Parts: sequence; C-alpha cells; structure tokens
Amino acid sequence: MKGWDAIIIGGGIIGLSTGYYLAKKGKRVLILEKRELGAGSTSRCIGGIRQQFSTPGSIKLAMKSVELFSKMEGEFGFSVEFVQTGYLFLVFTEKQKEKFLQVMELQRSLGLEVYFLDGKEVKELVPGIETEELLGGVYSPKDGQAYPFAVLRGMAEGICKRGLVKRRTRVVEILSRGGEVKGVLTSNGERFYAPVVVNAAGPWAKEVGIMAGVKLPLEPERHEAFITSRLPYRAIPMIVDYRPDGGYFQQRPNGQIIGCYTPKPRIPGARVDSSFEFLREMSYRIVRVIPWLKEGLVLRQWAGAYTMTPDGSPIVDETELQGFYVAAGMSGHGFMFGPAVGWALAEKIAGGKWPLPMEEFSLRREFSSEEALK
Repeated sequence: MKGWDAIIIGGGIIGLSTGYYLAKKGKRVLILEKRELGAGSTSRCIGGIRQQFSTPGSIKLAMKSVELFSKMEGEFGFSVEFVQTGYLFLVFTEKQKEKFLQVMELQRSLGLEVYFLDGKEVKELVPGIETEELLGGVYSPKDGQAYPFAVLRGMAEGICKRGLVKRRTRVVEILSRGGEVKGVLTSNGERFYAPVVVNAAGPWAKEVGIMAGVKLPLEPERHEAFITSRLPYRAIPMIVDYRPDGGYFQQRPNGQIIGCYTPKPRIPGARVDSSFEFLREMSYRIVRVIPWLKEGLVLRQWAGAYTMTPDGSPIVDETELQGFYVAAGMSGHGFMFGPAVGWALAEKIAGGKWPLPMEEFSLRREFSSEEALK
C-alpha cells in the first residue's frame, strides 16, 4: 500500500530515463518491468545516437539527448562509451542530394553542425569506402554512439537512490477513479498507488494503453542485427545507405562492426527470432560499401522490435486519463531519443510544463506527416 510520486511501466531506456530524471528532482519513483531491464528493445539496439532528423521537434529532442549523453560519465561515475564518431548518410542520386540539402537548411537553422561532403571528402573520412556510384554524403560529427547496457545501469542505480526498480513484475490493470489515474495492479496481486503512471512499455505499450481505456496507434515490427569480430579501429561513423538494398552500420570503440537494415516487406510483431537471410544480406550490404570489412567474422545475430507509429515519430503525451502518460512508438529511435524524452517528461510531471516544443509528439496529432529520415 505504499504511495509513490510516479509509477513507470517498462524498464527500457524510456522508462528508466523518465525515472532517473524524476529521481534527480527528489521524486519517489517505482519502475515495474515484466522481465529484465532493457529486455524489450533497448538491449537489442545497436547504440546509435543521431540528431539528423527532418522536423524541428525531433531535431531539438535529439540535440538535447546528445547533451545529456555527454554528461553521463560524470553523473554515473563510469563510462557509457559515448563517442562522437558521427553519422554519414550516403547520397547516390541528385534527387536524394536535393532532399538532404533542404533538410540541412532546417537542421542548421536550429544549431546543428552538419555538412555535405563530396565523394573525395567521404573517402577521406571513411578509408576504403566504395565511391564509384557515390555523389557524396551528409555528415554530422557530433552524432555518435553509446553502450546501452551501461546507460541502463547508470539510470537504474540513480533511481534506486530514492525509489525502487522491480523486475519480473507484470502490470495487469491500471487503477483509476473519476477520470484520474490512481495506480496499478500487478499479476501477483500487489497494488501500487501514485498520481502519475507512465506507459513506457515499448512493444507492449498498446496493450498497456488498453488497460487504461486509451487507444494508441502503435504496432511493433521485427528488426534484426549482427555484430562482428574486432577489426582495425578506423572510427567508422554510422553509415546510412538508403538504397532499397542498403542498411546502416558503425564501428564500436573496440573495433567491432554492428549493424542492421529495414526489411521489406516489414515483419510485424514483437518477435525475437532471427534468420539466415539477414546474415547473408547484411554481410553483402556492408561489404558492398566498405570492401575491407569482409575480413570480419560475424559473432552473433539477434532480433528485437521497433514500435512504430503511423508517421514515424514518437508519442510523448498525457492521455485523456488524467495523470496517465504515454512515451512510446519511438519507431527505431528510442535509445537516441531516450534521455531527452525522460528529461522532458520529468520536467512536465514535476513542473507542469514541457521544457521543449512537444506538439509533434502529441497523441492527438493527425499523424498525417512523415519523418523523412527514418
């Protein structure tokens, strides 16, 4: 029968970040995770962090995340392997180039450091890259990567200074009265009470919403990834190849190559099965871009879920049930958005106002536009 300032459903980057920044404000936070921390999507992501988006809200949110990632080692007392090796979007057609240059105008107007590199400059940045069909690339040097498990650990430890993280605890009912949220009921019969409940359940956020009578336009889909043996470290940025048979990959600080691609057709569901087709295809897509990477051996492959919205942008909002918030539908950008989403939610919950323009992420939006840099 304990009372909490906030109960957060989901122990991935979004839930833990929200709890972490609330705890820093002196709030008593309870995290309820049905399995292990990060088990839904965060522990299965490839760790990329970028600010190159096509809408003002996403760009500002991502820029705030980079600021917060840069402070984590000092706050946590250990490294989260945050390195700014950049993101490089490859450009193969004049039409692609025109679109990227248009988006760059917006990005630069908001203070983002981003450049268009010609083929020669791309080759200087990424030794050994294949440039025969390449017109150039769009590069932001302040983008980068971090180690998801270290980030989760730091946030969980921060929450536990004033709150509690309960693993293997499934929420089965959202308690409410008179249009206001009151708490949650778990599968083992425990009731926890708080004036604020945050649905940060990732691939299962739609089902949690149903418990509260809130409809959420969310659908998870399977994405696969793999990681290689260590190769000579050349600080390869995240390479994003938007060709129909392209993909995205980067070099980790220890020399390993980690990457994935978006399957066509999409594969629905919160599935974690992996395929031989992905192993073959991803190997081809990486080596086609940087031939010398063929020296790497694939050590492990896995799968996880992107939780998609109709327009490819997150939902971060208070619902019609007062005190019941949703932070889900990150559409593959949960790790990079996570710190800023949690920070913004904590500011809203504790102070009553959003610290950044968040209209783009409203549950009540029309979902008529689409993120161009998915």
